[in-house]
Amino acid sequence: MFSQGQLIFAVCFFIAFVIVMIFAYRKDLALHKIFYKGNYKVLISFLLFIVILFLIKFFFKR
Repeated sequence: MFSQGQLIFAVCFFIAFVIVMIFAYRKDLALHKIFYKGNYKVLISFLLFIVILFLIKFFFKR
């Protein structure tokens, strides 16, 4: 499906991308603590909404 060169490039690109993202996140960590307080509440709400949708789908399918 993919050549060996493409797979090597994909792995190298992924590793480099993750490293750059870690450095960028650490650089902006102070700003994240100031501007994104309470964002975990939004994530929990979103995940709860998705679970509720799946439950509705499951119960109405029967």
